Amino acid sequence: MAVAGLLGRLGGPARSVWAKHDRDGGGWLPLWRHMEDSAAVAGLLWDGWVPPAIRALIAEVLPGGETDARALVVWLAGVHDIGKATPAFACQVDELAEVMRDQGLPMRSAAAVGPDRRLAPHGLAGQVLLGEWLEDRYGWAAGLTGQFTVAVGGHHGVPPGHGQIKALYEREELLRPPGPGGRLWRGVQDELLDACAERFGVGERLGAWRAVRLPQPVQVLLTALVILSDWIASNPDLFPYFPDAASCSDAERLAAAWRGLDLPEPWQAEEPPAGVPELFATRFGLPAGARVRPVQEAAVELARDMDGAGLMVIEAPMGEGKTEAALAVAEVFAARSGAGGVFFALPTMATGNAMFPRLLDWLKRLPGARGERRSVHLAHSKAALNEDFVDLMARGGRVAAVGVDEAAASSGREADARRRAGADLVAHAWLRGRKKAMLASFVAGTIDQLLFAGLKSRHLALRHLAVAGKVVVIDEAHAYDTYMSVYLDRVLSWLGAYRVPVVVLSATLPAGRRQELVDAYAGSAPESAASEPAAGDAEPGTYAYPLLTAVAPGGTPVVRRPQASGRGTPIEVERIDDGLEVLADRLERELVDGGCALLVRNTVRRVLETARVLRERFGDGDVTVAHSAFVDVDRAEKDADLIRRFGPPGTASGRPARRHIVVASQVAEQSLDVDFDLLVSDLCPVDLLLQRMGRLHRHQRGDGQSERPPGLRQARCLLTGADWTADVPAPVRGSLAVYGRYALLRSAAVLLPHLHGGAQRPLRLPADISTLVQRAYGTTPVGPPGWKAAVEEARVQFEEYRAGQGERAQVFRLGGVGRPGRPLFGWVAAGVGDADDSRTGRAQVRDSRESLEVVVVQRRGDGSLATLPWLKPDRKGRRRGGLELPQDQVPTSFAARTAAACGLRLPLQFSYAQTMDRAIKELEQLYLPAWQGKNSPWLADQLILALDEDCQAQLAGFSLHYSPLNGLEVVRADGAGAT
Repeated sequence: MAVAGLLGRLGGPARSVWAKHDRDGGGWLPLWRHMEDSAAVAGLLWDGWVPPAIRALIAEVLPGGETDARALVVWLAGVHDIGKATPAFACQVDELAEVMRDQGLPMRSAAAVGPDRRLAPHGLAGQVLLGEWLEDRYGWAAGLTGQFTVAVGGHHGVPPGHGQIKALYEREELLRPPGPGGRLWRGVQDELLDACAERFGVGERLGAWRAVRLPQPVQVLLTALVILSDWIASNPDLFPYFPDAASCSDAERLAAAWRGLDLPEPWQAEEPPAGVPELFATRFGLPAGARVRPVQEAAVELARDMDGAGLMVIEAPMGEGKTEAALAVAEVFAARSGAGGVFFALPTMATGNAMFPRLLDWLKRLPGARGERRSVHLAHSKAALNEDFVDLMARGGRVAAVGVDEAAASSGREADARRRAGADLVAHAWLRGRKKAMLASFVAGTIDQLLFAGLKSRHLALRHLAVAGKVVVIDEAHAYDTYMSVYLDRVLSWLGAYRVPVVVLSATLPAGRRQELVDAYAGSAPESAASEPAAGDAEPGTYAYPLLTAVAPGGTPVVRRPQASGRGTPIEVERIDDGLEVLADRLERELVDGGCALLVRNTVRRVLETARVLRERFGDGDVTVAHSAFVDVDRAEKDADLIRRFGPPGTASGRPARRHIVVASQVAEQSLDVDFDLLVSDLCPVDLLLQRMGRLHRHQRGDGQSERPPGLRQARCLLTGADWTADVPAPVRGSLAVYGRYALLRSAAVLLPHLHGGAQRPLRLPADISTLVQRAYGTTPVGPPGWKAAVEEARVQFEEYRAGQGERAQVFRLGGVGRPGRPLFGWVAAGVGDADDSRTGRAQVRDSRESLEVVVVQRRGDGSLATLPWLKPDRKGRRRGGLELPQDQVPTSFAARTAAACGLRLPLQFSYAQTMDRAIKELEQLYLPAWQGKNSPWLADQLILALDEDCQAQLAGFSLHYSPLNGLEVVRADGAGAT
């Protein structure tokens, strides 16, 4: 009886070609076996994991539709390692090369080939061999093979460039030696490819595919699916090596591996209930009597009115439920597009952490079969320290090899059902790691994860596959500067080409930036009568708000103008002098009857200086500090404490009965549902000031705010941080460093009519939001005539800076989508290598200096090390403070994780090259091999900052002091310049 599969189609020499070798155990895998494994995995991924949206995108360009698409993916995965059937690869393992020589395949030794072997990496060699075979066997034109073969050439993460291809053609002996031996090699290569074409069902289709011009997005997806198939099939736990596994049948081997991998299927969204109130009630647990807000209802209706997937920009005030609107729209988009998940992108790790439990709650309310699992991920560098995510990881288990003899037992569904019961949301073990994590169906994470899709980097195709099958939600779209926007716009252009549904959220989006986002996604700059007036071109009060803008790829924008919810807050804005004593006196008067004040400073240094003075006046118990220079666990506790004390009525507990002042940096601007009676803010760009105002009288407290102190029932914002007595306002130096003079002056100018004594006083939220933002970010002159020269000078400086940002971002930015049929050769050439959410990776997509991060521990008087003593128990009640950290052995997993949760990003002073180098050198003096080696994954490669018993340390010429009250304080060792 003939042997089934590839093996039965091959002669002895082709069977002898090897693909995998375990140098430690001596196991190996023949090429035909790895071809079978990879192709089978590709078929299973296509049938049970690839979202319908991606299958449809590939299928529509092939004459046989989805049948052709599946066959193409399986075939490419099957042939991806054909480049291993070359002397340049096969010579690497002497004993396996000798077996091939015995079968008549001559080759030199690896030493004899030498470094020239690097000219023929097996991916590139496979691309060339497959191209030649298509030309010879099926008459393909040489210029048309690359669009298909690049998936083979790029399966190790970097599609070959034209120079590499040319260099290999000039050294053909690396593919096959000259003379009769070369003909034998060529025969084996063709025999393997012929067998694959027959085995994987493409032999009769390749002729028809000659006329196909694969769009570049399809080439990317094919490459990514080949990479995934190869990675899974190369896992020896799932696909054991020979000789141990030589006796397994194909079906047994594949079934055992697939059970061991146990990937959750993609989300298959259903069209949600027709009634928007019903949809919101079931998905978000609205209390009885709650009403859906007009912008939410309009967003869902607009999504349903669109012919297909597209981009929707939702502009609405703070607190209007934009997040819920985005998730409801995402459900509609997913049901109609075939998207298999959602990625929710946020500005910071803190906002990502805040969003994650909301995403989980929404997922639990989605319809689905009992026992159905959905893969979930929190995508940022500190995700493993998030307790919600840790719980999901515990459910996710591990990728395990399931033996063939276990098949009968595991096929019984009772045990499987018990194992899965109640664990419908999991952080799947295989879908973790910096290159695979985004492939989970539902992801909340930092915007960096999306921007990386526009960065020329290794394995970029996997990032594209991850977002191409999801609905993408981009929150706080106003928060991204020119540098980040260059990447975001390029990513949007690719998302439009993939037909990925996108929802963009903002309370304060400039009209010009809105148009750029729409144009980037649509792939053009269409003229549309539906567009809003350009910034600065309309009279105050004519800007529509809330506003919905939708566009399909290549389409024309559609605009909807839903009514405001009817909730409005008049805010009196008043300038006050910047002196700290002046501020303390004013707060003493304002809070005489109690009340909670939020004071937002633009730098950590100003936060600490202000808090010091206010504590002297009011006492430690009446002043809370919140900023970014706390260790991670303290920062999370700060956020939770603020929400606990100052959150919405009915959910917050412990709101101070007497006066209280929170002195915060920009961490109070975003994603914290907190409510204060009085706001004091440094002058900042007007969109950010409006975000800060969103924390003022955010919720109703009694009829007419009667539960607030009498003097604070009218919302008021005191504006400081500038010398208001100068001819032109002079912002303080720290604010200039953070925001630049131009944005601050235009902000001050548009606020003038709303200041004390102004013609349009008070400022009204949300009615004035759009007018203020569009005028501040427009081109029409604003401000008194006496400001004109200063504003113009600041504008010139700003334009120069912005141009520089754009130029710097272009260096590693991915190119645009090329014409159909153009191969991806050189797609990520001159890129950055690997990109990830490390401090170096983030610096690639943000215009910021590389920062220095440390893990903070305490050195006791006896020299021992311990976790910080004030840490509170975790949610399971386990003690975290003062845990012993042995220096001569690996700490326990819990102690190491607790220490890692005390990560801290050092301030800007340590980002300058000379200071950073000195700091790293000093920190590396505390090197603990048991901690920082591979045996302690929580602390591996981390820099350890050991504070003394007084929580102080010296580092690179600076004195550091840390406390849970104030966070990190830094002064020069000579006493100058505190931060």
